[in-house]
Parts: sequence; C-alpha cells; structure tokens
Amino acid sequence: MTNQKGSISIHTENIFPIIKKWLYSDKDIFIRELISNGCDAVNKYKKLISLGEAQGNADEHYKIKVSIDKENSALIFEDNGIGMTAEEVEKYINQVAFSGAEDFFNTYKDKMNEENDIIGHFGLGFYSSFMVSKKVQIDTLSYKENATPVRWVSEDGLEFELTQSDNRETRGTTITLFLADDSKEFLEEYTVRNIIDKYCSFLPVDIYLETIKTEEDEVVDTTPINDTNPLWLKAPKDCTDEEYKEFYRKVFKTFDEPLFWIHLNVDYPFNLKGILYFPKLKNEFELIEGKVKLYNNQVFVADNIKEVIPEFLLLLKGVIDCPDLPLNVSRSFLQNDRDVSKISKHIVKKVADKLKSLYKNERENYEKFWDDIQVFIKFGCLKDESFYDKVKDSILFKTINSQYITLNDYLENCKEKHENKIFYVSNEEQQSQYIKLFKDYGLDAVILDSTIDNHFISMIEFKNQGVHFNRIDADLSDILKDNDNEGNKEIKTDIENLFKDVIGDRINNYSVESLKSEDTPAIILISEQSRRMAEMRSQFAGMDFGMNFEEEKTLVINDNSSIVKKLVLLKDDETKKDKVSLICNQIVDIALLSNKELDSKELDEFIKRNNQLMSMVISL
Repeated sequence: MTNQKGSISIHTENIFPIIKKWLYSDKDIFIRELISNGCDAVNKYKKLISLGEAQGNADEHYKIKVSIDKENSALIFEDNGIGMTAEEVEKYINQVAFSGAEDFFNTYKDKMNEENDIIGHFGLGFYSSFMVSKKVQIDTLSYKENATPVRWVSEDGLEFELTQSDNRETRGTTITLFLADDSKEFLEEYTVRNIIDKYCSFLPVDIYLETIKTEEDEVVDTTPINDTNPLWLKAPKDCTDEEYKEFYRKVFKTFDEPLFWIHLNVDYPFNLKGILYFPKLKNEFELIEGKVKLYNNQVFVADNIKEVIPEFLLLLKGVIDCPDLPLNVSRSFLQNDRDVSKISKHIVKKVADKLKSLYKNERENYEKFWDDIQVFIKFGCLKDESFYDKVKDSILFKTINSQYITLNDYLENCKEKHENKIFYVSNEEQQSQYIKLFKDYGLDAVILDSTIDNHFISMIEFKNQGVHFNRIDADLSDILKDNDNEGNKEIKTDIENLFKDVIGDRINNYSVESLKSEDTPAIILISEQSRRMAEMRSQFAGMDFGMNFEEEKTLVINDNSSIVKKLVLLKDDETKKDKVSLICNQIVDIALLSNKELDSKELDEFIKRNNQLMSMVISL
C-alpha cells in the first residue's frame, strides 16, 4: 500500500456529539471506550462467523489485552477481533463521528437477531484517547483474505499518517497510546486495574492486564480480570441463593448479606436485565444512597442515574443492564425519552410485586425484614404515588405488643374503643408510662419512631380521609377514663384551681378526670396538631412562619389518685401550704418527665425538690 497523509474529516452535522465526547467528566473514560471497541471488534467477528461470512476457529480464545509499557510511557490495547483494512480505517477513523458499529449493523441487520450485541461506536469513542495522549498509533489487520496490515498515527487528532504496519501479523487491532506528561498516572497497574474493574468488570470478552517487564524470565498472569458471564444474564431459576449473595459481596465489596433480592429479566417491550438487592438499613441515619450500577451491554455507564432508577430505589444496591440506552447520553435526553420512563416505571412495578409476593407468600420472613425495609418503603410511598398504590396493603405497623399488622387490621381491632383513630409511639423509653397504661387496659398502639414517620402519617391521613393518627400522649382521657366514677364536680374544680395556683402558666391547660389507675396522679397530654407544627418548625429552623408554634400541653389530674385526694384535704391548711406546693410541682415534673426530658432549669428544681422530700421522709 502507498503511504498516505491527510487531515481527519469531521462531518459538521455531527460536531455536537463530538464535543460531548471531548467533554467527558471523567478523564479515565478512554479506557472504557478502547476496551469496549475491542470487545465490539470481537463480537463483530464472531457474528460474521455465525452468519457464514467469515471462516474462524471454533476453539479460538478471544481476548483483549491491556499492556503498560513504562519504559516508553505507553498504554497498549490489543484485541483479536475483526480488524480493519486501510479503507475501513479511512472510513471509521479519519471520518470522525461515522459509527463503525452502526454501519456494520445496517449491513447485516437482516441476518441478525433482534438483540443488538454490538457495543461500541468505533471512531467516535476512540478519540477520547487524545485526552491523555500526545500520540496515538493503530496497528490493525483485517480478517479478510490477503489483507494488508495497516498503521495509522496521529499526534493531535487532526492530522494523520497511514502506512503499512510491521507490527501486526495476526487478525485484530493494537492501539498504542503514548501518554502525555500530565497523564502518567495511567502507567500504574493499580490505577489501570481499578479503572477496568469499574467500567469493564463484566464485558463478554476476557480482559488481561500486564505490565511489560525487561526480565526475560517474566511470569505473566494468565487469569482474566473480568467476569464474562455476570449473574444477571442467567435465568433466575438457574441461580442459587449463594450465587446471589456471592455476587452481592463481590460487586459491592461488603461482607454483609442482603435481606433479599429481585432478579429483573425483561425482553419486551425493552431489553432489561439486572438484580436489585435490599440491604439491611440498621438505622435511619443510613437513609442515604445505596449504589445501583447502570450498564449498557455489560459496559458500566454510571452509578445512580436517577432518570432511569427512581430516586427512592437508590437506597437499594444493584445492577441494571439496559442495552436500549445509549452508552454515553445526556441527562436531558434521559428525562425526555419515553423508553426511559417506561423502564423506570417497570422497575418500580417489579419492586412492588416482589414486596407484595413476600407479604402474601412469606409473611413470617416479611415481618422479620420489616424493621430493616420500612424506611425504604415509606420513603418510596412519599416519593412515588404509584408505588404507594401498589404496596399500600402490604405496609405493616409494629405494635407495642411486638406484633406486625396492617392499617386495616389495627382499625378493625380497635373500632369498638376508638374508631378511625390510630395511636402511636414515637419513643418507647420516653413514653413508657403511657405504653404501660395502654397495656394495662388492653389498648394497642403502633411504633412510629423514625423521622420520616411524621411525613408518612400525614400522607396516610390524606389518602384515608377520616383516619387520624394521635401520639399515645395526645388524647388519652376518653380511653382511660373511669366512666363508673365521674367524681364530685366541686372537688374537681378545687383540684384544678389548686394546681393552677401552684403551677401557673408552666402548663397551657388543666383538666381533672377520674382515671382507672389510682397509681397515676397526673399525666401530660400534648395536642397532636400543635406537636406536628412545632416539629415542622424545628425541621425548618431559621425560617419565619409568622407564628410561634409551641407544643400545647394539658395536665390531666387524676382525682382517683390517693395522693391527689390527700392534697385536696390539705390545701386549706396554711401550715402545710409549702409541702402541698412542693408535691404539686413534683407531680407535674414526673408527668413531664414521662413525656420528654426537662430543660436544665426545670431539672435543677426537680432535683432540689427530691432532696427536700427525702429530708422530710428521714425526719418522720
């Protein structure tokens, strides 16, 4: 062949995607592009053999080798794929943005299956190599009979030289990057290995990595560094639980085991495969993004693409392989693409179906998982109304009796005592007195102790008109009231006035009731609405709502209490006035302590009164 020099032709109509290619956010993306191109070349050749268009050795080992040549500051990518003729180099390399894979597919599309397993867009992705190179050299030999090996060299991506190669004697392509001074980090094997592991761990062609040594007795690692048949490509029925767990540990580099998983395997109306794992969220502080890896024909694209994977599903870990999505694509494209929307909705549906199946068919296991997955499910319901509609009947609530029931179960069980009202506990320790009262009188409440629960119960109330959530300390008087002993109204008034005079405006409201328990002198109730407003204010600290939202407290004094009865008898005795005041304040502080912590000033006063009471007891 004759030597040729010239300028690389750039089609003006394709200048925009070229610019996008040069504006990669990750400098190391060139390694993915060149290895993908090598994989593409192998797949083309294998396809031609299957179509009878080429003669090949059935036992041939197809591979891609990446070599680090520190002496020459070079990074070498070599494949034994289809190779190129001089004319093909002219067409696919010199005419930037002309897609070799697209041209190949158009030529043979009538003979191919519906599945398009050609990965790369050779020509365009190749030019990402100039981000790190001062010179790029291609040595290639086509599979075609009597083909001549070709060498293409360019130092800037704009001018080239095309000659016969003396480097390539067998079919395939070798791309040598002579690295620029600011890209020498790619001569470190550890760095290159990590990049290949990130982008190419599951490419369908064996990948080898080596550092070229000068010693003659060099031992080269002959083990591929990738897995050519990842678990998500297998049929779910052919995968064992241990394989799923091992894949999880390998991909996400963790020793934890997932709770359960969903294997996605869709061929129509789009091609989608993958595995989503439900990790164990130990507490609400782990309400952070997991890691869902998006692949295109086994080539890694990115983590956590919210346009494809709904935001709430990013709490999970997993892999999604979708060849129908471009390998390199803008977020704006994904946001406006109908197929992407369909894929996203399908993934949501499959997750919901899995949860419903567990609830229906493995209820015992589902209850064991619930504490670990409830935050994810509630977050999903808040973010995606369609997800809530799908899983609403599978949402469980843990009760103070350690049972797991649905909302409808709770409402049905409690309708005779408090219809359409759900009592809940937000802190089992602080609200232990109220829990004890509930249990003593056969009442039930559910535990909602996560920060997300405030928003979740508001959504449930909106979706179920007439149903109201009340914290266990919000409205107890009707339930725990001793209806057989309404008490003397005059005495009730005396008790109320006594506490008002002693306590004053520390408490917003006072009420005297005949509670069933004589051991409880008083309890604090906090208006559910005022508490929610106060919590909302705290979440938006610094914002001026134009109002001062404070929790509205009511002191419910039990006139069945022997202590309260004794105080009424002593209230007019001037010699006992200080002691009556002391005990009234102590009753109130104990009631407050049963609800939440005292502030520093209140705690100091409480301790002083305790000391006084102990002194009084000792002096008896």
